[in-house]
Amino acid sequence: MLYSFDINTDRTGTGSIKYDLREKVFGNEEVIPLWVADMDFETPYFIREALEARLKHPILGYTLREDKYYDTIIKWLYDKHGWIAHKDWFVFTPGIVPALNFSTLAFTNPGDKIIVQPPVYFPFFTAVNDHNRVLVENQLLYENNKYRINFEQLKEQAKDASMLLLSNPHNPVGRVWTKEELIQIGEICLENNVVIISDEIHSDLILPGYNHVPLASVSEDIARITVTCVAPSKTFNMAGLSTSSVIISDSYLRKKFLDVVEKLHLVHGNIFGVEASQAGYAKGRQWVDDLMEYINGNFRLLDDMLTSANSMIKLVKPEATYLGWLDFSATGLSDVEIKHRLINRAGVGLSHGPDFGNGGQGFQRINVASPRSVIEEAVKRMLEVDY
Repeated sequence: MLYSFDINTDRTGTGSIKYDLREKVFGNEEVIPLWVADMDFETPYFIREALEARLKHPILGYTLREDKYYDTIIKWLYDKHGWIAHKDWFVFTPGIVPALNFSTLAFTNPGDKIIVQPPVYFPFFTAVNDHNRVLVENQLLYENNKYRINFEQLKEQAKDASMLLLSNPHNPVGRVWTKEELIQIGEICLENNVVIISDEIHSDLILPGYNHVPLASVSEDIARITVTCVAPSKTFNMAGLSTSSVIISDSYLRKKFLDVVEKLHLVHGNIFGVEASQAGYAKGRQWVDDLMEYINGNFRLLDDMLTSANSMIKLVKPEATYLGWLDFSATGLSDVEIKHRLINRAGVGLSHGPDFGNGGQGFQRINVASPRSVIEEAVKRMLEVDY
């Protein structure tokens, strides 16, 4: 690998949510924090150099996103995922979670039904509930250490739904949906006039042996009902720069979405997000390849340590992201007790499974995007606890 990810950088005292909120979240500021979905790896040097270069100009005024901004994203999407997108399909948003909420406002009305697929990233629920829409749960099925979609149930639920929130790849269970699965989802939604919001923020973080398929790339018909959300934030560890894109090929849906963003006056973004995005997408391919090789090594370490210890904790086989889904169900403990033992006995702070909705009971999410020595110490601590 050209890049190293073994540097252990102290993030305390930097306003880091992951580190500086440990006392508030866990009641213990000494836990190893493996919860918030950002990485403990340094943001790539070429992104930091781009920010430093921009700072040499003494004025930080209102700034356009010029052709270079779009060109670098479009080239990245084609080179990495084989998807041809066009500049006029893009709408800027300050993050994917805001985009989920904008979508609810743009494509549904109060009382409309919106489908989610738990266990799933918890802002999916609030994007529905906070706007007086009706939450419909198409719960994923867990069998033989792998999750799959309940298509029979989805067919029925789609008959009177307005929108589906899709996590692609899925957070937290780590599935990379196949082209065949995506076509099934798309055809069900086409038949029932259901708009699909495809959250593809983790699409660049694919483990060896798997390939991400953008939902909008599977067919022109499915593309017409698809709103794709992408961002460099997870890919290059720059979430603090609040920069993302929503890609909508259908002009009618795009106008409805843009109307909401413009009414909220959130179309401008910030200078540094623009510079960082351009640098990452233009120069970051090797960095991401090395990153995922390292992440894969961390997952192997985690799985090997659990297996060697004959632990009752099992890692659901990951296919994407740096977020592992740990199955504690064999311990027979309640979720409250699992959380208590991890925090107070192991000194490890994970994301609590029930926060991800139905199907999250008996699970915890672990972020393995830290130096290997940190992951090894955290797993060692977990294994020392009596479950």
